[in-house]
Amino acid sequence: MFTTRPELLGTFGMVSSTHWLTSAAAMAMMEKGGNAFDAAVAGGMMLQVCEPHLNGPGGDMPAIIHSAKSGETKIICGQGTAPAAATIDHYKSENLSLIPGTGLLATVVPGAFDGWMLMLRDYGTKTVEEVFEIALGYAENGVPVVPRWTETVATVAELFRDEWSTSADQWLVGGKAPKPGS
Repeated sequence: MFTTRPELLGTFGMVSSTHWLTSAAAMAMMEKGGNAFDAAVAGGMMLQVCEPHLNGPGGDMPAIIHSAKSGETKIICGQGTAPAAATIDHYKSENLSLIPGTGLLATVVPGAFDGWMLMLRDYGTKTVEEVFEIALGYAENGVPVVPRWTETVATVAELFRDEWSTSADQWLVGGKAPKPGS
């Protein structure tokens, strides 16, 4: 097959993600003696820092884990469940025929963080502190804002200002989305 990208091969491990700092954090975990699961959790935590518009502890984390050695396949379903009170009758009592697209009535009980922690507990070799170290460092010191993040925040800036003031306080700089690279 023709491609302009080189074929990538390795003997130590390989990491791929949607953000280069996430891939670097996951590979660093491998280089520190962690296994693929430690690297996956380190990368998952880093994605939340680098791409908060796409990832977060309140999101989903489904994982299919296959052991070539045993042939066994397992699933971690780190997907949120509906709250116990989110019944059809409750939505009807709110005069709703559909679940809203935003807001508290649309949310689930977060599952991603629990999924990451289950993966680390059952398959990882490093401590939570070791696996979170890189992401926490970037969370404290910052990462350059990517253009897509700026576009996403700009799209919802009015909603943040009008409806979600705490989100506006967190994500808007002077009432506007941060510039890429800032």
